[in-house]
Amino acid sequence: MNNLEAIIYGIIQGLSEFLPVSSSGHLALLPHLMHIEDPGVKFDLMMHLGTALAVMLYFKSEILKLLKQIKPLLLFEKKNDSDLYFAKNFVISTIASVVCILLLLPFSKMAREPWVIVLNLSVFGALLWFADWVNSQKHLKSNPMEEKIQWKLAILIGVAQSLAIFPGVSRSGITITMALILGLRRRDAGAFSFLLSLPIIFAGILKEVPELMHGGDSTAMMPLFIGVLTSFVVGFFTIHFFMKLIAKIPLYVFSIYRWIIALAVYFVIY
Repeated sequence: MNNLEAIIYGIIQGLSEFLPVSSSGHLALLPHLMHIEDPGVKFDLMMHLGTALAVMLYFKSEILKLLKQIKPLLLFEKKNDSDLYFAKNFVISTIASVVCILLLLPFSKMAREPWVIVLNLSVFGALLWFADWVNSQKHLKSNPMEEKIQWKLAILIGVAQSLAIFPGVSRSGITITMALILGLRRRDAGAFSFLLSLPIIFAGILKEVPELMHGGDSTAMMPLFIGVLTSFVVGFFTIHFFMKLIAKIPLYVFSIYRWIIALAVYFVIY
């Protein structure tokens, strides 16, 4: 992979990670559309490092609140505090994600085929539309994640996130979809979705970094660095854009985009 191709990967990752359109699906399709060798899941994962850093910068105050709850969590404190409730629900969702990802991981390698991505883009696009319609019928005034331990809600959102190991599903899309169905407001659903990605992304990166460093050379590492930097910059501005947009427009516009991409991929590749 050359530097220009790495920049394209970084731009696509930065734009699509925080929109419910599947960044992994877009990255998996790029080799087919650009007629280049697939850099593989490990390269895709490193592109997620850039967007994870963008999440950390944009949500730094929320992350600091979570970090302040480490001691109360370890001591199993039961005080009535919104930040502590949020942290507990966050931990529950993360554990649910990790368990389900480990169970689903053996099936993920076969899912980079274009026809699987087309199917996932289409089906989960329809689910996003349905979830947004269901959510619009409710009159939500608070964030249930800050009111008490929400076992069902937290576990189901965590399980939903695990499905994103299959390209075309969309990590942000499926977690936002589940959160909307279960009664979170749009902005709360978006923020929780982005924060929930951090433990999974960093765990995956820590697992792969030793192999990347062992097998990489200076020519291979430069495109990787450029791609990560690009995804960070583009991702930060995309978060800012989406967090403003999510409260103003119906999410079915992203469903329509997913269907258009699915049709385009189908006709281009097949």
